[in-house]
Amino acid sequence: MSIINAIILGIVQGLTEFLPVSSSGHLVLMQKIFGITVPAMFFDTMVHVGTLLAVFVVLWRDIYAILKKIVQPLTGFLILATIPAVAAALVFADVIEHAFESGQFLGVSFLLTSVLLIGSELLSRRAAAGTLKKREDMNWLDALVIGILQAVAIIPGISRSGATISGALSRKLDRDFAARFSFLLSIPAILGAVILQTKDLITGEAAQTAGESIGAAAVIAGTASAAIVGFFAVKLMLKIIRERSLFGFAIYTAVLGILVLVDQFATHLVF
Repeated sequence: MSIINAIILGIVQGLTEFLPVSSSGHLVLMQKIFGITVPAMFFDTMVHVGTLLAVFVVLWRDIYAILKKIVQPLTGFLILATIPAVAAALVFADVIEHAFESGQFLGVSFLLTSVLLIGSELLSRRAAAGTLKKREDMNWLDALVIGILQAVAIIPGISRSGATISGALSRKLDRDFAARFSFLLSIPAILGAVILQTKDLITGEAAQTAGESIGAAAVIAGTASAAIVGFFAVKLMLKIIRERSLFGFAIYTAVLGILVLVDQFATHLVF
C-alpha cells in the first residue's frame, strides 16, 4: 500500500467513523476500489486507533469526569452497552472477518444504515413533543438497546455511530447526550477491536503479510490522517446532531447502497 493510499484511507476513516455513514464500510469499499489485497481488518484496526485519539482530545472533559468518579451510573451504562458487541465479535469472528474481506454485505448494510437513520429521526421528532431524557434520566434498558444496535453495526456498511445514535434517539435521549454517549462508547469498541487483533498484529502470518505489504510509514500516515480528520469530524457531528436532522446521511447511504448492489450484481466494476 502506498503512503498516498494510506492517507486517503485514513481521511476516509477519520471522517466516516463519527458521521453516521459507516467507516468500516467505506474502508472496505475504498480498499476494493484501490485493489488493496492486504487483510482489511489489519489496516482498519490501525486507523481506528487514530480516531480513538480524536475522541480523547475532543471529549477529554467527559472522559475526565468518568475517570474522576469511576463508580457512577454512566460507567455502568457504557459497560452494559459494550457487552453485546463483545459477545458478537467473539461468537461471529469468522463471519465478520469474511464480511470485511469480501465486502459482500456492503450494499444491503448501507441500506440498513439508511433505514436506521430515518427511523430514529422520525422517532426523535415524535419524542421531541414530550420530555426528552437527559444524562441523569438514562436507564439500563436504554444502554442495552444502544449496545445491541452497536453489535449489529460490527458488519461493515452498518454505521456504528449511526446505529448507536439511532438507538439513543429511539429511546428519547437528548440529541446532544445521544451523540456524546455514542462517541464515548466508541472508546471500548475501538480498544476491543485492537485487543482482538493484537495476536495478528504482533505475530503470525497475517501480521507478516500485512507488515510487508503496508509498511510502517503507510500505517503511521494513515493513523495520523485519521486522527486529524477525526478531530474535526467529532466536532462537526456534535453540531449537526444538535441543529440538523440525519435525513441527509440517510439519503447518502441509501444511494451508496444501491450503487454497490448494482455493481455487485450487474456492472462488476469494483466487486
